[in-house]
Amino acid sequence: MTRLAFIGGMYSNYHALVATLADIRAHGADATYFLGDLGAFGPYPDRVPELLIERGIAGIQGNYEESLSTRADDCHCGYTDPRDNYFAQLSYDYTFAHTSDALKDWMGTLPRTIRFEAGGLRFLLVHGSPRRINEFLWRSTSPEPFLEKLCRDFAADAIVCTHTGLHWYRALPDHRHIINAGVIGRPANDGRTNVWYALVDVDGVNLRVEFVPVAYDHHRLADEMQREHLPEPFIETILSGWWTTCLEILPAKERAAGKF
Repeated sequence: MTRLAFIGGMYSNYHALVATLADIRAHGADATYFLGDLGAFGPYPDRVPELLIERGIAGIQGNYEESLSTRADDCHCGYTDPRDNYFAQLSYDYTFAHTSDALKDWMGTLPRTIRFEAGGLRFLLVHGSPRRINEFLWRSTSPEPFLEKLCRDFAADAIVCTHTGLHWYRALPDHRHIINAGVIGRPANDGRTNVWYALVDVDGVNLRVEFVPVAYDHHRLADEMQREHLPEPFIETILSGWWTTCLEILPAKERAAGKF
């Protein structure tokens, strides 16, 4: 059996990353991968990539790394609502201004995808989807035939993604799987302050997915966000567990599960 850990968007939440890596170590994972979006809502964006480099953890670009490394004017997050884009721009501008040029250049060396085999399964790691780095794969709007086609078109048995901020898993026919690892950068819009990562056990062509909750010092993070003058709605999300921004993109079913 092979045990794999997948970490979704970190959003500059260094405290959650430290806690997540410790939890992964305690679970005895054979390999750990990050899925992009190292910066965003949180403070001190250099801390997350520095730790990943120090620990030698492999991973891929998200839309944030693509934008930062090319010195783009915005995050290319894929939002369509003006309110979402307003807060996304505030987040990106702060992250851009506080990320070192050396780390921006390092982000440009990250691959867009990672492929490997574990057991009898072909894994494909992407940020948004295999089709587009900022495509949102939501549980409620991703019908099984569409997901099966993604696996066929991109020659994968297990596609692992993030970007939506909400974790979910779908087992498909013929030993195929879609795993959205969620994110550790902010809560999952469920009124809980913990964050989530994905732990995947592979035994031949059999696969078991567990979403693991991680508690961390979210009060310390909120204090640092306050000191850095980040938007109050971002801080409210960290303290309450409910999304207050960048939620207009949510489909109706996912929106109804939140507070706002």
